[in-house]
Amino acid sequence: MQFISAMRRSQGSDGMRILVIEDDASVLDYISKGLRESGFAVDQVADGKDGLYKASAESYDAMVVDRMLPGVDGLTIVRTLRGAENHTPALILSALGEVDDRVKGLRAGGDDYLVKPFAFAELLARIEAL
Repeated sequence: MQFISAMRRSQGSDGMRILVIEDDASVLDYISKGLRESGFAVDQVADGKDGLYKASAESYDAMVVDRMLPGVDGLTIVRTLRGAENHTPALILSALGEVDDRVKGLRAGGDDYLVKPFAFAELLARIEAL
């Protein structure tokens, strides 16, 4: 299975702490499970308001932030954190994949932008590269 083989190839996670902010429960569980099995410590949040609070109150090595979230959208989360001098690397995850969408995500302060649907192996490689 591609998912498991990608996780086995993962190196360098060594307990890195990752915050995943995603409102789709199946995607949230898929990402969180894969990251945990790859050796990451994962906190998960299902809405933007709680995600912004958690990202502001705790320390993470990286974040995976869905762009379209209830409460507070992903770009606002990243902009707010950057405005508060929080430079935790952020990978924006979104179904919005046009060039303008990706550019807006990066200009909002995202360090990377991955379009849904995605392969877990690519998500993992992008997190490792952050």
